[in-house]
Amino acid sequence: MHSLSSAQLAPGGPVFSPVAAGLWRLHDWNFSSTELAQWIEHAITLGITTFDHADLYGGFRCEALFGQWLKANPGQREHIQLVSKCGIKPADPARGWQVKHYDSSRAHLLASVDASLRNLGTDYLDLLLIHRPDPLLNPDEVADTFASLKASGKVRHFGVSNFSPSQFALLAARTPLLTNQLEASLLHTAPLFDGSFDQCLQAGIRPMVWSPLAGGRLLQPAAHPALHAALQQVATELAVTPATVALAWLLRHPARPIAISGSRRLSSLDEAAAACRLQLDRQHWFALLEAAHGHCVA
Repeated sequence: MHSLSSAQLAPGGPVFSPVAAGLWRLHDWNFSSTELAQWIEHAITLGITTFDHADLYGGFRCEALFGQWLKANPGQREHIQLVSKCGIKPADPARGWQVKHYDSSRAHLLASVDASLRNLGTDYLDLLLIHRPDPLLNPDEVADTFASLKASGKVRHFGVSNFSPSQFALLAARTPLLTNQLEASLLHTAPLFDGSFDQCLQAGIRPMVWSPLAGGRLLQPAAHPALHAALQQVATELAVTPATVALAWLLRHPARPIAISGSRRLSSLDEAAAACRLQLDRQHWFALLEAAHGHCVA
């Protein structure tokens, strides 16, 4: 087994792998049970032991697909970490949801956790996140619900996803939050400058990052030719792939983000693991930022 340095999410928090494996598209991958086992076990062998889920991924079907593997390999539970998210209700008349909306109510959070545990084939989640900021979120109700879930042993730690700094601060004043899972990449650098990563640094917690390769657009020359060329140049200099460089660029930030790799290719997991061992120097880092923004820093 390859060793990657462990990533404690926060003081007293869970220990995750420095990159996570994302299951957002699992249903679309059309894996056989053998292919799914190969993918999961390849990640674990690399030291990528944290798996990122959400209740609604794949039309509420991805967690159960992963759960088929876990139910067949229950001894692996102690070696992996399971993250899930809840609170989004897409329009689904069959469920009585006429319009897409958010639901952070106690009843919905409790029901969602029970469904995730059942589908994943586990009796606890290592981390539960509120998936999107809900304008109707009652921070006291959410804090009380988190306390109930922790007391029951169903969820060990909590955080949020896609929250602005002020939204994060509001809920964090009521209950411990161990991460904010945000979109960030060389094509979406906002969290580095809007206070989101600063807030994580100040609180001593590590952000998680979704779409660290901008959904693959970073690797497509037409999406941003100058940035693509810069990634290729640095990758050639360092004898790694452009994807590894792009991930290492994020991991270089002092907030120590945990990037989520969500590709069906085993080689993408290899590239993510390689990024954890690649320390970009400042000039490479700023050259990529300059290419992404189209101008040098002031």
